[in-house]
Amino acid sequence: MTHLLPDVDHRHLDALEEEAIFILREVAGAFERPGLLFSSGKDSCVVLHLAEKAFKQKLSKPGERPVFAGKLPFPLVHVDTGHNFPEVIEFRDARVAEMGERLIVGHLEDSMKKGTIRLAHPLESRNGHQTVTLLETIEEHRFDCMIGGARRDEEKARAKERIFSHRDSFGQWQPKEQRPELWNLFNTRIKPGEHFRAFPISNWTELDVWLYIARENIPLPNIYYTHKREIYRRKGLLVPVTDVTPPDASDTVETVDVRFRTVGDMTCTCPVESDAATTADIVAETLQVTVSERGATRMDDRTSEASMERRKKEGYF
Repeated sequence: MTHLLPDVDHRHLDALEEEAIFILREVAGAFERPGLLFSSGKDSCVVLHLAEKAFKQKLSKPGERPVFAGKLPFPLVHVDTGHNFPEVIEFRDARVAEMGERLIVGHLEDSMKKGTIRLAHPLESRNGHQTVTLLETIEEHRFDCMIGGARRDEEKARAKERIFSHRDSFGQWQPKEQRPELWNLFNTRIKPGEHFRAFPISNWTELDVWLYIARENIPLPNIYYTHKREIYRRKGLLVPVTDVTPPDASDTVETVDVRFRTVGDMTCTCPVESDAATTADIVAETLQVTVSERGATRMDDRTSEASMERRKKEGYF
């Protein structure tokens, strides 16, 4: 399949890039205290690259690893559950240090110490609980808009959301009260205590993201590419062997060539079998998949058809 990649028409990426940069500049112009959510996932890495294109001067040449001069008009923000893959946190810290940008980290452990989050048991998935830490971080730093890398093709609930998603004073999303977005005109008015979530790559697909990563040579955590990892199989998923996802006595542990299509909390994020070592290989794989990356790799999204929408109404990103 990789021999077909030179024939892929990339012109639509220019239109998607232009739209995303317009949205990012709209955020910077309309809000007083925006922040860019940076989890080091592929989508947030793309949004970060687009933000650098929107607000910085590019120094590198085409084909080289992108290098920019200048500062972003907003800080980077990460909600750390404490159960992130070590490779992802290492990449986050190295990337932020390389750029010299400000990083604000909201720690779920701090919410647990305050008593605003209580786990049923120590190995419980923390993914759903990070909503509390996110809202506490927004309140502490008085953010009026949070920029993120959510895409409409990921999941049914995300497909219902606007590019500028209004959140009430409780941080909640009301699907039936979304504001119309006609001709790229956005209503960004908010009352005290309310805020927006902005999604510059809403109209992108997983394939678009990988084509853009390949074209722009965007760096990613190495777990997005093939590597050997111990896993056990459960409910059609490959569960990685970690301290927070130990196998049961009945599970058979295997060492398999895998990569991650999405990254998140270790307790609910699974890899897929793959030998894709380059972005071109991943593009070729993505051309053949029939299940979204969340549907194929996220245990928390399989609990019910409405699991994502319920979490979003509570304030989840």
